[in-house]
Amino acid sequence: MIEAGFFLFKTVLGIFSLAFLLRFYLQIVRATPGNPLSIFVCAITDFAVIPTRRYVPGWRGYDLSTFLLALLTEMLLLSLILILSGIDFKTSSLMTALAIFCLSSVSLAKMFVYIIIMVTFAQAILSWVNPYSPIISLLAAMSSPFLDIFRRRFKPVGGVDLSPLFLLVTCQIFLIWPISAMSHSLQLFLSTS
Repeated sequence: MIEAGFFLFKTVLGIFSLAFLLRFYLQIVRATPGNPLSIFVCAITDFAVIPTRRYVPGWRGYDLSTFLLALLTEMLLLSLILILSGIDFKTSSLMTALAIFCLSSVSLAKMFVYIIIMVTFAQAILSWVNPYSPIISLLAAMSSPFLDIFRRRFKPVGGVDLSPLFLLVTCQIFLIWPISAMSHSLQLFLSTS
C-alpha cells in the first residue's frame, strides 16, 4: 500500500513539475496562447501559478513563478524520495539542502532536454507525414531556437534538413555527460551525508 501511495505521489508531482516547466518554456518561445498544449498546461497549473504571481515578480516579461513552482515541485519530490530512503533531515546540514536544490535543478535541466528531444522527434515525423498539421507551428516555435543553431552552420544535404539529427545527437551527449555526471555526483554526496 505504501508503494502504491508513493508511486501516485511521485507521478502527480512529476506531472506538475513537467507542466510548470512546459508553461515557462511556452512563454519563453512566445507560443500562441490559443494552441491546445498551452490551454491544457494553463488549465492544470493556474491553481498554483496565479497565487504565486502575487509574491514572485516577473523578470523582463517572463513569469518566474512558473519556473519557481517547477523547482519547488522537484525539490519536494526529491525530499520525499530521500525521506523514504532513510535520510533524516533533522540531522542534515545546509550542504544537504543545497545538494537537494542542485539535484532538483539538474533534474529540471534533464526534463527540459527531454522536452526538446520529444518536440524535435514529433516535428521531424510530422514534417514527413503531415507537414500541414496545425500543431507543426507550435512544434516549430518550441524547437527552432535550437534547430536554427545547426541550420546556420549546416546546409541541407540532398534537400534533407539534417539539423534535427544534429540536435538530437547534441541532446544525447548533453544527457550522457554533464547532466548524468552532475546527477551522479550529487546523489553520491546525498547518500554519504
